[in-house]
Amino acid sequence: MEQRAEMLTKDQREEGRDRDSFSMEIESKSQNEEFARVVVAVFMSRMNPTLEEVEDVKTAVSEAVTNAVIHGYQENGGIIFLKAQIEDRELTVSVADHGIGIADVTKAMEPMYTTDTTGERSGMGFSFMEAFMDQVSVQSKEGEGTVVTMKKQIGR
Repeated sequence: MEQRAEMLTKDQREEGRDRDSFSMEIESKSQNEEFARVVVAVFMSRMNPTLEEVEDVKTAVSEAVTNAVIHGYQENGGIIFLKAQIEDRELTVSVADHGIGIADVTKAMEPMYTTDTTGERSGMGFSFMEAFMDQVSVQSKEGEGTVVTMKKQIGR
């Protein structure tokens, strides 16, 4: 299991680019969902969030990573790209994959909609992301992948 975090160079920090951010790649495996949510929780801890804010973000990250594993790569493996950034009191988290993409993003974001034919999935992933984060946007192209970007104000 390869997990790599990109470290910022001294020049990048001095120039102010990505001053409070990280990015990493994880394999598209179900067991990495927990790893992703913990990494984001530790990263956001510098913002002094409430326990509720941490749990909200962890839930949203879990849903986004699970979608990439189950739907993006259809459990066939691949790389999930996780990025987080802090700007003032706003946390932005992006979860991206190079999987099959989403044919109709609007439909996919409807509560209870799922492409799962086994009956094991509820179709509530995007609904949970929207409930726990302030803003959720999804960009996707069939055959190229999906990027889910979520934002939350911490410490209102």
